Amino acid sequence: MAASVDSLDAGRRPAPRSGSVPWVAMYHSVGDCSDDPYRITVTPERLERQLAWLRRRELRGVSVAELLAARARGEGRGLVGLTFDDGYTDFLTTALPLLRRFHCGATLFVLPGRLGGDNEWDPLGPRKPLLTAPGIRRVAEAGVEIGSHGLTHVDLTRADDATLTAEVAGSRARLEELTGAPVAGFCYPYGTVDARAVEAVREAGYAYACAIDPGPLTGPHALPRAHVGQDDTALRLHLKLRLHRLRRRAVEGV
Repeated sequence: MAASVDSLDAGRRPAPRSGSVPWVAMYHSVGDCSDDPYRITVTPERLERQLAWLRRRELRGVSVAELLAARARGEGRGLVGLTFDDGYTDFLTTALPLLRRFHCGATLFVLPGRLGGDNEWDPLGPRKPLLTAPGIRRVAEAGVEIGSHGLTHVDLTRADDATLTAEVAGSRARLEELTGAPVAGFCYPYGTVDARAVEAVREAGYAYACAIDPGPLTGPHALPRAHVGQDDTALRLHLKLRLHRLRRRAVEGV
């Protein structure tokens, strides 16, 4: 089950860390990847193999909220974060059954301004349907953490002040109304982030936020993630995890 916002309070208090920041995998869609110009899709068979790899390594995938709460208690060993961006319907139909089979949790970052729509922000490739409000509720009821990916999937580093507020604070309010539960996490669309976006996310009350490669901004509100795609075999995953542990040194707060 996803950790509550209250359980992350300890994670907001700076604490010394050794080793690296937590390893968080970034997925998007799970389905047919024959037409996939942005490399956002893994097949169900590939996801199954990747989850089996975690099990063989005695690692367990969990939501980012659970991962950070466990680390704050000093109990994060053996846990990795699993995130799925955009809120595609195939998360409910395809990814969730596999996560359950392997006893894994996850965080699903959704777009409350595009409920029941599709990925129209991608000019190339197939249209992929997004979850409706009832679908998001079903995912939340299954114990998956629901986080915000903004309202409509815009680059926050190019947004004016009003758009930035709507995309960050407005999306959180809508999701909390939709799910009836606090929303702890945010995910920057396209992975693009700057100090202004980080501050907006922090001021909106999020406990954490995920990026891709935030560089010097790395911290609780700009967590790095590793893209995981169709080409990521067991060997490639091993190398990605090893590289993460070498590159992503611990920072204050995570």
